[in-house]
Amino acid sequence: MEIVAKLNYKIPTPIQRQAIPVALQGKDLVGVAQTGTGKTLAFGIPLIQRLNQISGSGLIVLPTRELALQVDEVLSRFGSKMSFKTVVLIGGAPIRPQIQALSRNPRIIIATPGRLNDHLQQKTANLKNVKIVVLDEADRMLDMGFAPQIKKIFQELPAERQTMLFSATLAPEIMKMATSFLKLPIRIEVAPTGSIAEHLTQEIFIIRKDDKIRLVDKLLQQYLGATLIFTRTKHGAKKLTGNIRDMNHSAVEIHSNRSLSQRKEAMAGFKSGKYRVLIATDIASRGIDVIGIELVINYDLPTSTEDYVHRIGRTARAGVAGHAISLVAPEQRREVRNIERLIRKTLPISPIPELPPKRPIKFVPTIQPIQLGQKSAQKSFSKQRSRPRASGFYHKRRPFHRQSNSRSQRG
Repeated sequence: MEIVAKLNYKIPTPIQRQAIPVALQGKDLVGVAQTGTGKTLAFGIPLIQRLNQISGSGLIVLPTRELALQVDEVLSRFGSKMSFKTVVLIGGAPIRPQIQALSRNPRIIIATPGRLNDHLQQKTANLKNVKIVVLDEADRMLDMGFAPQIKKIFQELPAERQTMLFSATLAPEIMKMATSFLKLPIRIEVAPTGSIAEHLTQEIFIIRKDDKIRLVDKLLQQYLGATLIFTRTKHGAKKLTGNIRDMNHSAVEIHSNRSLSQRKEAMAGFKSGKYRVLIATDIASRGIDVIGIELVINYDLPTSTEDYVHRIGRTARAGVAGHAISLVAPEQRREVRNIERLIRKTLPISPIPELPPKRPIKFVPTIQPIQLGQKSAQKSFSKQRSRPRASGFYHKRRPFHRQSNSRSQRG
């Protein structure tokens, strides 16, 4: 409590108010709350308090390197004052220093599933003394293919332990899988799955793919604060970063093709204001806590509907207002309906503003697809929004021509 007071934490958030007393009793729990509501301290404070009272260690498993580093940063404010050693086990970082840190018997291990399993396989990590386990962003880990690795980790854990799961969304099938790791868990849900922050506003633009970059140009002139832009692919993030830099904005990209040091530098630069715009894949959609993001732009809609909630949750954090804009292609009516069903709101469609002229194109594709005009595209989307999707389409297959191996025909 002395540390909490010194760090100027005065009023607990709803998830902290409900989860901390249960966790302090050593009970298993599942915590569901909106992004930006303090879930890290909801499990971090009771984790450190209980480890100060009992022997053994704690384990926190998370889906991304950035989230692992952030949780370590938050917990170090508390643990370092109580002489708690932590170790972060993440891919992309040299494994030798991690092995050395593990040999010093840290009280808290913070890890991504892949690297933790590497250590378990090499016998450089031992989880037999773990008394408290936390799965942060549990639905993401169990849904993105980490389930087999999570099962391997739990096979190495003692049967007598406390297990806590936290996330902003938790689908029933994921919940069923997750509860196999818990004993009579108490579910704490301070907001229904898919809830968004009260001060977060949203809108969508129905726009052709070729005009998205011009609309981004317009939006960055309209909104002058820190902006986070999500793309679906790594290549798309890299290309968009170059385009935004050509608009004379400080921009940086973050995705899995970037090295750990590059990702650290990008996140640190975005937090400090060195970069005004961060272009990211869904690697940054979970748990990244950056104060003061004014605008989130979904340049591409996410593959998973649940990721929409996590993406837009990067703004309007801790009671501060924020805005989210999604750029939607006319044929993406089903994705929009799924998002609206999840958040239980209708996303307002805004008219396309007057766009700035096209900037010089560095690469011109050889084939230009035929696109609808903006007005007809928006009209088409609105009509299709309430119309059921056709059951299927007939795709004419092109004949496959085997290439000759002869030199004369190869030219």
